Amino acid sequence: MENNEQQNTFMKQAISLALNNIKEKQGGPFAAVVVKNGKIIGQGANKVTTKNDPTAHAEVEAIRDACKNLNSFQLDGCEIYSTCEPCPMCLGAIYWARPEKLYFACSREDAADAGFDDSYIYDQLNLNIAKRNLKTARILQNDAMKIFDSWKETENKISY
Repeated sequence: MENNEQQNTFMKQAISLALNNIKEKQGGPFAAVVVKNGKIIGQGANKVTTKNDPTAHAEVEAIRDACKNLNSFQLDGCEIYSTCEPCPMCLGAIYWARPEKLYFACSREDAADAGFDDSYIYDQLNLNIAKRNLKTARILQNDAMKIFDSWKETENKISY
């Protein structure tokens, strides 16, 4: 299978998962698959409403599934195929998972047109904390710094 054809096959699998998710009324119209060495090792569809979990986005579900299957907290050597450009939360999760590549089909503008507009979050993230709509206050920094001091002193820790 040539590379481009293989990529299309994986994206079509993600699209099929999203369509099935809608049909089965399991959540929103999003899905993703994680691929390593030409094989799907994880997949997920949006389950926000069925799990009552705002973090149960397709990409996060797929990352969780792949990491469980790999017995690893990182997706080294993997590719993620998502039916839509990831939202800020999912993009952050993807960066933390460290795959080699991300492919997506629909854009964030396409998602906004379907009622899933992330522009508010993107706009808020670009603001200084004091100017964001979510009231945020920093408290007990000195007490909490003990946590990082303890981490720095811990031997044989698994860094990530």
